[in-house]
Amino acid sequence: MNKADLVNLVAARTELTKTDVAQVVDALIDTIIDSVVDGKKVSILGFGSFEPRDRSARQGLNPKTGEKIKIDAKRVPAFTAGKLFKDKVQGVA
Repeated sequence: MNKADLVNLVAARTELTKTDVAQVVDALIDTIIDSVVDGKKVSILGFGSFEPRDRSARQGLNPKTGEKIKIDAKRVPAFTAGKLFKDKVQGVA
């Protein structure tokens, strides 16, 4: 499913226009991204949480040559699914 499919499904469920739903989806995504960039954790009850995580520098291997390479430290976005979400995917709920 892509963003257009999501907008279509939400518009059908809520009887809002696709334009209005698209604006809300864009605003939601932008707000989550901005919050995570600022170092904040965003938790949506029943769905999951988004947060920034720091990865330390480490040594890796070039799979083609076997040569050791240095991988720099970086900050990455992370998503952790909530219990309700996990249970529904597993068919428990």
